[in-house]
Amino acid sequence: MTSYRDAALFLALAAVWGSAFAAIKAGLNAGFEPVLFAAVRYDVAGVLMLAYAAHAADDWLPRTRADWTVVAVGAVFLIAAYHAFLFVGEQHTTSAVAAVVVSLSPVLTTGFARALLPSERLSAVGLAGLALGLVGVAVLSDPDLSNLLDGGTVGVLLVFAAAACFAFGSVLTQRVDDGLDVETMEAWSMLGGAALMHAASVAVGETQTIPASTDALVALAYLSVASSAAGFLVYFELLDRLGPIEINLVSYVAPVFAAVVGFLALGEPITANVVAGFLVIFAGFCLLKRRALAAELRSVRTTWG
Repeated sequence: MTSYRDAALFLALAAVWGSAFAAIKAGLNAGFEPVLFAAVRYDVAGVLMLAYAAHAADDWLPRTRADWTVVAVGAVFLIAAYHAFLFVGEQHTTSAVAAVVVSLSPVLTTGFARALLPSERLSAVGLAGLALGLVGVAVLSDPDLSNLLDGGTVGVLLVFAAAACFAFGSVLTQRVDDGLDVETMEAWSMLGGAALMHAASVAVGETQTIPASTDALVALAYLSVASSAAGFLVYFELLDRLGPIEINLVSYVAPVFAAVVGFLALGEPITANVVAGFLVIFAGFCLLKRRALAAELRSVRTTWG
């Protein structure tokens, strides 16, 4: 039963994170400064999560050096560095290209895990599954290579830096032997990351003004509550059970949900690229989870046989 619950949580996370690229773009188009936008997003999300941690966690405050270490890793890499680079990068490139670059996270995570977490190493077939998933995301997103190689180069490099920071942080949190509840770790990482981004926003000379338009406030609310507070709670729960390689595969599934949301909400067509990309992604997952799928099939046959 736990495996089905994990699958449902994984799909929910892909849905909210897949639609986050459009919400970021909407907020930037509405006049938000990028680093300030990311910082305010986590001001709101951090306060919400701290209130939830005080209610749900055994201890809402980090106590030990290990506790504060894992909070610092989360604040620096998973929150501040990842989102500052991502928000600035999306100013200079399209959401589709950003999604493709962010989908490199599982590949980068595999490289970091091979160096830092030997137990997380993948076989050659598993690595082929990762590569196939990346190909599927590229087919689905259908990026404009001329823009990627010309005017969007700076944006692509910034988003790549974001993906690298997130992958490294995901692996590094697994090396720290802390006793924090997920809610507490998430809340303090968000607040610490927000503080770092506010400092960076001032340092780079951004205008410290929050746009009052409906589009800006709706984008901020969605990113703060759904994508950040709820999304990261699910992410850290699955990270603890699945490990950094498997959970970061969410970046392969998120563009599928982005395409469906675009069709239903904006009337964007689901093209042959979308269908082909989804099938290639599914094939990559089958390679990665071949043993688990085979075990599940045996279990079903035994149950119904």
